[in-house]
Amino acid sequence: MKVNKLKGKIVERGMNIESLAKMIGVDRATLYRKLNDAEKITIGEAAKIKEVLEISDSDAYDIFLA
Repeated sequence: MKVNKLKGKIVERGMNIESLAKMIGVDRATLYRKLNDAEKITIGEAAKIKEVLEISDSDAYDIFLA
């Protein structure tokens, strides 16, 4: 996962990790762990992040899969 690109998308939307975590239904600390590769982001969480941040399909592929 390309964490820096995802963090850039979060900032572009005027959000922070805490607000994103709340919007996708996970604890802030859990999302931090997932962004630091201590835990994996699930497909469902990636889909929610994509929706909330309005990320294009190609950007989502680049962030989560490439």
